[in-house]
Amino acid sequence: MKRSGPLYTLLAGLLLALFMLSLNATTGTGSSSYGGEAPGAAPSSPAKGASKPAPSPSPSKKPSEQPSERPSKKPPPNADYAGRTDDNTSAVSLSLRDGKAIAYFCDGHDTESWLKGNVEDDGSMRLTGKHGAKLNGRLTGKQVRGTVDIDKETWKFTAAKAVKPSGLYRATTEVRGAKLDGGWIVLPDGSQVGILKRDGEPAKAPRLNPNTGTARVDGDVVTARPVTP
Repeated sequence: MKRSGPLYTLLAGLLLALFMLSLNATTGTGSSSYGGEAPGAAPSSPAKGASKPAPSPSPSKKPSEQPSERPSKKPPPNADYAGRTDDNTSAVSLSLRDGKAIAYFCDGHDTESWLKGNVEDDGSMRLTGKHGAKLNGRLTGKQVRGTVDIDKETWKFTAAKAVKPSGLYRATTEVRGAKLDGGWIVLPDGSQVGILKRDGEPAKAPRLNPNTGTARVDGDVVTARPVTP
């Protein structure tokens, strides 16, 4: 009985195993059980076309602190003011409302002017009227101090805070076919300065009853109202 077949098979297997061991030792290749690179091997470069890992996000920067906003100033409070010029020849009254002002200058005979404009946050004001009239003033405490310029003349004045019925009044109406336009300044001491124009002609205004706001003109009753901007 021949037994050379199994023996040849065993020898062939041993030769194949020796050949594989020799090949591994020569090339130095091998694989780890967890699929990673062999110890000591250089890290493999990423395959061409493979996306690079996203960089780790940098810590967020805090926005620069904005300078604190300055609190907005408010215009002077609403109030009325009345007083006389320094030479005591005329009177000035002002009404301030929400940063606006209207003023009336009157000498009680033939010179008058209505002026208006803005009041700044610091209390200063520059009011203007017809024919180049202007008033420059400043509110300080409970009074307005300033100057009035009319027809190349200048008057200095001081107007104190007025409490009703003191203040500024005006009436515009028509009586017996004549157009009437009257302005009255009621001063804190109760005295009055005013002009009533009849068809544009100025004259001293009749006395105004500040409690009722009425005055009599040629027997007719004319109603005046407080003036505000």
